[in-house]
Amino acid sequence: MKFDRLTPPPAMLRELGERLARLREQQGLSQQVLAAAAGVGVATLRRIEDGKDGKLGSWLRLLVALQQDAAIEQLLPAEFRSPLVEVTGRRRRRAKAKSPGAAATDGFQWGDQRP
Repeated sequence: MKFDRLTPPPAMLRELGERLARLREQQGLSQQVLAAAAGVGVATLRRIEDGKDGKLGSWLRLLVALQQDAAIEQLLPAEFRSPLVEVTGRRRRRAKAKSPGAAATDGFQWGDQRP
């Protein structure tokens, strides 16, 4: 399943819980072993894998225990890069640079600006 803005939160939680369970199984870990490594209760891990709501702190501990630190960084990166914002921001900077005094400094003058 691919997430988008129309995916309801319960469906997202179910899918994420299933992904977490698959990742745990791929690493050959039981729920008891992963829960102990992450410092969360087995009941908490079962709830999360079943798609029930879980605390963000529990998710973070589980991801770290599964060595998925990069997934945490991807959740909300420190810097957001948006090509649209970069382009519109560049246009604004250019517009600001062209002030009335700036046109006279480049050597060109309009007819009504000449002395």
